[in-house]
Amino acid sequence: MRLRLIGCEILYRELCWAVAHSINQVDVEFLPKGLHDLGAAPMRARLQEAIDRTDPSRYEAVLLGYALCGTGLAGLTARSLPLVVPRAHDCITLFLGSRRRYLEYFRSRPGTYFLTTGWIERGRDLPQLSIQEKLGMRQSFEELAARYGEDNARYLVEELGGWTRHYRRLAFIETGLEPDGRFEEAARREAASRGWEFEKLAGDLGLVRRLVDGPWDEHFLQVPPGGRIVATYDEEIVGVEPL
Repeated sequence: MRLRLIGCEILYRELCWAVAHSINQVDVEFLPKGLHDLGAAPMRARLQEAIDRTDPSRYEAVLLGYALCGTGLAGLTARSLPLVVPRAHDCITLFLGSRRRYLEYFRSRPGTYFLTTGWIERGRDLPQLSIQEKLGMRQSFEELAARYGEDNARYLVEELGGWTRHYRRLAFIETGLEPDGRFEEAARREAASRGWEFEKLAGDLGLVRRLVDGPWDEHFLQVPPGGRIVATYDEEIVGVEPL
């Protein structure tokens, strides 16, 4: 099959590896990190634009190298080609290989912040930076107070500066694609600098590999032409509705 893959650059190494080993011919387009931090509507608009650029005469399906990401995928529409998307709340599922494994880890170790090669290379300080840029907040407290008022400025500085307060552990997911130990060492330094526990997890790229190879089993949503992705708020995570 000839397929088109639209992916988040946080998964750059993993998706390139999967494509390089795929039995299919897969053309790839990466979109910038952090679209989900801009809000569901802007993220959906960027993805829909990329989907709509696909030439239906050249491809058999469009693959999305994304998770639901909040509700960023909800509302995406398949035009002339089917869409295929993993059933996952966020990209950590794609690095760990299954919804079940991620859920079991999340339940047993709440308060864990995850890092991968992609997050280290391309997503540093993303939660704070992207929200600040969205609000035009790369400014001093005085400038914020003049724009929003002192109480609002104080709240914004405290909240954006304290996004890590709920974490107490950092888990580095090792996928086997790391060229050396620099990424693990960077993750260890990050944990030490914040006073967090450190843990290294073995990644599982089976879900990523099956996205580009198939078969697309129950771990994937297939959206036929004319269908639209919806969030189901259950264990299926995403579903399909007609336009």
